[in-house]
Amino acid sequence: MRQANHIWQVLLLFCTFTLSAQTDTLRLIFAGDIMGHAPQITSAQTGKDQYDYTPCFKYVKPILEQADIAIGNLELTLPGKPPYTGYPMFRSPDALATALKKAGFDLLVTANNHSNDAHALGVTHTIDALRKEAFLQTGTFKNERDRSTLYPLMIYKNGFKIALLNYTYDTNGVPTEAPTVVNLIDNEQMAADLAEARARKPHFIIVVMHWGLEYQLTENAVQREQAKFLIKNGADMVIGSHPHVVQPIRMERVSMPDGQEKEALVVYSLGNFISNQQQPNTDGGILFQVDLLKNKGNPKVRLGEHGIIPIWRYIHKNAAGKSTYYALPVSRVERNQKLVPGMPAASQNAMLKYTEGLRKRLKYNELKI
Repeated sequence: MRQANHIWQVLLLFCTFTLSAQTDTLRLIFAGDIMGHAPQITSAQTGKDQYDYTPCFKYVKPILEQADIAIGNLELTLPGKPPYTGYPMFRSPDALATALKKAGFDLLVTANNHSNDAHALGVTHTIDALRKEAFLQTGTFKNERDRSTLYPLMIYKNGFKIALLNYTYDTNGVPTEAPTVVNLIDNEQMAADLAEARARKPHFIIVVMHWGLEYQLTENAVQREQAKFLIKNGADMVIGSHPHVVQPIRMERVSMPDGQEKEALVVYSLGNFISNQQQPNTDGGILFQVDLLKNKGNPKVRLGEHGIIPIWRYIHKNAAGKSTYYALPVSRVERNQKLVPGMPAASQNAMLKYTEGLRKRLKYNELKI
């Protein structure tokens, strides 16, 4: 009997290993709004026209590096030269792109209401700066030829073929200067782009939307309608930004043209990843992590483990009064209160208060990290 049990155990292990070996996995992490307010620029300055943002991301770097693709919303421009400014016209040094790459980001979307803050030069130099750092990037383009060649963005990784699209509701009234292109939310254009994405036969289609109303903790009817429109036209997941606060995560269901029902995951707003905003609930956000799974040789993708990682923006001041901005993974600080040297009790309490409200409001699976 013992020998029979041993044989069954060996067979079970073999089957488990075989099934695992036949499954492709792609881990995605989405981060919220990467902002560049004036105090952040000042804090990163190390000398005349010299900047270093690397410390800002030291605590989230180990998490981002675990992703196959880490994606962020770059809500600012990189004009390549001073003056560097914060709100309302976000213009940050190229050093920010260098730090984001070192932190583990692989892809940055750039269609947002601040895309045109440095006009055409800002659009083109932002793209050049990101390409120089070997980022994948989409949402804004140097010209129509650039867009027609590179959009939808196709990503090939771990046996997956992913299409990713990105749109914004507006550019704060600052016109897009020819020949640059900023993707705007327009149903006719999005339907055409999604048709092109479907024609390329990806395994999965993701749309990143810059939408909604700032500081509202719940998505509005327009966001829900747009999400369902995108799903009906082929989106398998929709990720939102712009409100600067975290909004709900929902499975949205639509009726497809063939009569079948389709469900897709919608993250309405990730909140802020790093910023200097002071309004309630803007001092943090979430990383959204999701594993995409498919059997080898089968194009059908299913969702594996997925959930949130709360992030809080901490501003540390040293004895000389110089500030450093950090994106903190809250659960790691909760487990080890000495993780961040010199973090005052008042800051820890503010972090815990923010996170308590987020957890109570969102009620979504929080990943152990």
